[in-house]
Amino acid sequence: MYETLTYSGGVHKNEEIKELIEDMGGFVLQENILQMVLILTLAVPIEDVEKVKEKAKKLRGKIKVAPMAGTEIAIVSPTLARHHLPHSACDISEYLRRFGAKDNMIGLARGAGKGISGIEEDEKRLIEEHDMAVFALGSFHQCIKDKTHLFDDINVPVVVTGAPEIDINDLPGADAYVSGLGRIPRRLKRGEDIRALKKLADVVENILDLRRREMAQDPPLAPSILVKTEIENQVLAIEDVYSPTPVTSQLDGVRVKLDYDKYNEDIGHVKINNYLLGDISEITRSKMYNYTLVKLLSESSII
Repeated sequence: MYETLTYSGGVHKNEEIKELIEDMGGFVLQENILQMVLILTLAVPIEDVEKVKEKAKKLRGKIKVAPMAGTEIAIVSPTLARHHLPHSACDISEYLRRFGAKDNMIGLARGAGKGISGIEEDEKRLIEEHDMAVFALGSFHQCIKDKTHLFDDINVPVVVTGAPEIDINDLPGADAYVSGLGRIPRRLKRGEDIRALKKLADVVENILDLRRREMAQDPPLAPSILVKTEIENQVLAIEDVYSPTPVTSQLDGVRVKLDYDKYNEDIGHVKINNYLLGDISEITRSKMYNYTLVKLLSESSII
């Protein structure tokens, strides 16, 4: 079992923390350098967490638990128009990243107006490539209830946010609803805003934990964090990708930011625990920039 952590510290001697993680059999899920600050998202064996904390203290860095690390979340807004973005949706996105999530902003093509709003099939498929979706809706009770067709047949967990209090039974297709996060023309910095964001983070974390427990009953032959590492080591083209997190971990797979048509065979021939990745997963074309999507198969579907 692994614990997911976030390390933040100076760039100086950063190789020491990376070498320690490697020696423990852990993984670096994501690495970002902001000026002179290094931020690492880590997965380390639970029994070695204290050793990582001790090393971080010696390097004058900080360690905190990242419960959403290794997940990819879609933050969905009805449109890209300024009355829907960027305030609440962007603040939701930024806040979830603090807990280790990799999230993507998605604006629907024609979500404005409760009478004409809609979602295209390609948009649904793109959302379903993620581990879960957070639909950032508005401030009016009836308007939110009239937009349930945007998510009522999405095949991943859906959390809806809005301003008013609404019974979850009035939102078919939603797994949870968090109030206090409507259309706000300012940054979410006030006390009530922070409390709503904290509640949202708790709800998202609980849903992800439930998915992990369900997967544990019939897990894939290799964890997604191992698949991520092996793709980075064996597919040389990854070194030429300049996008953040060129291989993005998900609960049940990875998103590889390489063109599907050119590299799907190379990715399928990656060796994982004496298997070829193509034999223990479904490798398909992503709806996002023609990337390559790898979804790991469970043990029972292979053996």
